[in-house]
Amino acid sequence: MFQLRTLAIAAITTAGLGLGTAQADDSLFQELGGLEVITQFSNETIDISMADPRIKHTFEDENVNPRRVKRMLVEQICALTGGPCVYEGRTMKESHEEDQITNAQFNAIVEDLQIAMDNAGVPFRTQNKLLALLAPMQRDIVTK
Repeated sequence: MFQLRTLAIAAITTAGLGLGTAQADDSLFQELGGLEVITQFSNETIDISMADPRIKHTFEDENVNPRRVKRMLVEQICALTGGPCVYEGRTMKESHEEDQITNAQFNAIVEDLQIAMDNAGVPFRTQNKLLALLAPMQRDIVTK
C-alpha cells in the first residue's frame, strides 16, 4: 500500500507540479484536522523516522535538533495547507543540499508520514492531497 502511494508521489513529481507557498483557502488545513492533528502526525513522523533503520542516521548528526525539525515540519504543513502558520525555516534546497538524500530515503520519510497520518485518523483522500503538495519538494531534497 505504501509503495503505491510513493509511486503516486513520484508520478506527481515527474509531472512537474509547482509548489505554491500556501493554499488559497484553509480547506485542506481543516480537512487534516487543524493545527492539533497536524502537530500530532508531524511529531510522530519525526519520531518514526528517527527509529526507521532506513533513515535514522540522517537524524544522528549533532547539528540536527529533533524539536526544531518537528516545529519546522508543523509550520511548513500548516502554512502550505492554508492554515494560520508562517513557515520561517530555510528552503528545502538550503536545508538538504549537503545531506546527500537518495530517492529511497525520501520515499522512506514519505512512508513514515503516511503511517503517522494513518495513526492520526487522516482520511486517505486527504493524505493524498497533502502528499501532492509536498511531492515537488523531492527535487530540492534528493541530491544523490
